[in-house]
Amino acid sequence: MASTNDLKNGMVLKLDGGQLWSVVEFQHVKPGKGPAFVRTKLKSVMSGKVVDKTFNAGTKVETATIDRRDMQFSYMDGEYFVFMDMSTFDQLMVDKKAVGDAANFLIEGFTASVAQHEGEVLYVELPAAVELKIEHTDPGVQGDRSTGGTKPATLETGYEIQVPLFVTTGETVKVDTRTSDYLGRKSN
Repeated sequence: MASTNDLKNGMVLKLDGGQLWSVVEFQHVKPGKGPAFVRTKLKSVMSGKVVDKTFNAGTKVETATIDRRDMQFSYMDGEYFVFMDMSTFDQLMVDKKAVGDAANFLIEGFTASVAQHEGEVLYVELPAAVELKIEHTDPGVQGDRSTGGTKPATLETGYEIQVPLFVTTGETVKVDTRTSDYLGRKSN
C-alpha cells in the first residue's frame, strides 16, 4: 500500500478489483478552497487504454510489483513464444496475446523486456527500433510516384511494411516497433 502523496511516474497501481494501471503523469493540486487532491493520468497495463483519475490527497492505493527482465527470444512452440533469461538460462513460455504486436518484429536472438506480475506475463516490450532484413519487395520503377514514393516490403518475420522505392530485397532496414514505420537503412 502507498499513499497518493507517494505517486511517481511508472509506478503500477492495483485498482478497480485487481486491474493494473501504470502512472503516466500526476499532479498535486491544492485549491484555495477545499481539500487537496491528486490528478493522475493512468495507462492500463493490459489494454494500453489511458484514463484520467482524481484521488483525494493522502488516499491509500494498492501498488503492484512488476518484474521486468530482459530476455532473449529463442523459438516458437506452437502458439507460444519461448524466451530465455540470459542470467539464469530459465526458459519462459509466453502466450501469443501477451506478446501482441511485438510478434511482428521478433526473430530468434532478439532481446525483449518481459514484464511479469505474480508469475503471469503481462506484456513483451521491444526496443523502439529494430533492424530486420527485407525478404521480398518488388523493384521500384523510376517515375512511378503514384503511391507517394513507397512500396510494400515483407520483413524476415513475415510482416509487411511500407518502404521507399529505392529499398531492395536483401537489405537490412531499421523499423519503428511502435508504429511499423520505416526509419532508414542499416548503417554500416
